[in-house]
Amino acid sequence: MKLSDFDFELPEELIALRPARPRSAARLLVAEGGMTHDAGVRDLPRWLRPGDVLVFNDTRVIPARLTGERRRESADGSGVAKIEATLMERAGSNAWEALVRPAKRLRAGDRITFGTALSAIAGAPEEGRVRLTFDRAGPELDTAIGEAGAMPLPPYIAARRPPDAADHSDYQTIFAEHDGSVAAPTAALHFDDSVLGDLEAAGIGRAKVTLHVGPGTFLPVKTDDVTDHKMHAEWGQVTAETAEALNAARADGRRIIPVGTTALRLLESAATPSRQIEPYEGTTDIFIRPGHVFRAADGLMTNFHLPRSTLVMLVAAMMGLERTKALYAHAIEQRYRFYSYGDASLLLP
Repeated sequence: MKLSDFDFELPEELIALRPARPRSAARLLVAEGGMTHDAGVRDLPRWLRPGDVLVFNDTRVIPARLTGERRRESADGSGVAKIEATLMERAGSNAWEALVRPAKRLRAGDRITFGTALSAIAGAPEEGRVRLTFDRAGPELDTAIGEAGAMPLPPYIAARRPPDAADHSDYQTIFAEHDGSVAAPTAALHFDDSVLGDLEAAGIGRAKVTLHVGPGTFLPVKTDDVTDHKMHAEWGQVTAETAEALNAARADGRRIIPVGTTALRLLESAATPSRQIEPYEGTTDIFIRPGHVFRAADGLMTNFHLPRSTLVMLVAAMMGLERTKALYAHAIEQRYRFYSYGDASLLLP
């Protein structure tokens, strides 16, 4: 399949810069078989069956975007350069792999200061990626990053406004428990205590997995043939307890519906050809696109995604390409809000 198959025109004003308030006030596009319904997240219990199990990603987003200065000795003042680093992956108690901009301003051995209390030595840049070795380690480093860092808003939001104090809570799900993501599992941002109470009263089950979302989720697909695209690996865990509960639900004929593409990708990585979900701990670079045979998921709740992205390809894998195009056209016509802070869809093929 060609990358152009997953393209569409999106009016810029439909890109949400702030979430709905309260969270569950967001709209919900329900695609049930061949039928399309306009609803709200608060209506979710009526579109699910008693016994269905929603699976949430309980990762916590860290304030992974650091802004600092690189200083070198220079007579003309050119030794100072502003550097922005987005932490990607822990590389030790005192080190992180990071994406930096502009990478051309860095060389191995440069010191970058972030605010007044944190600094790091840069390794050799490679395709915009640099290892940063900080001046502190372990929990002390975590605390310093928490104080110096900003929430890593997606590029399509960050380009239009800077992150602020509201994003520290807005860009975090109420399930967030395990530090490690640089992007939120955004479909779960719609859930609050009110809708969770309604779901419980309706007999809808709940389970949790952990997938630490990396910045690769924002990287564009650059290959014309989508099968040539390589996904970035992300660390995840499905506990034995969760696997047992989901297998019991499947044995009872109950549906497993991940909330978000991250939870879905992890479950599909943990599932066997016989549709059993096994305990899982490690990295996954699974690329779900049309032709994928789903082993774990019976549906999906997800936001509306970037054109030409791997996430649109995942939706097309579940719903079919033509159906996906029709759903996105409907969402645009009905003025649904798109992307991380936007509205949601419930996909029930």
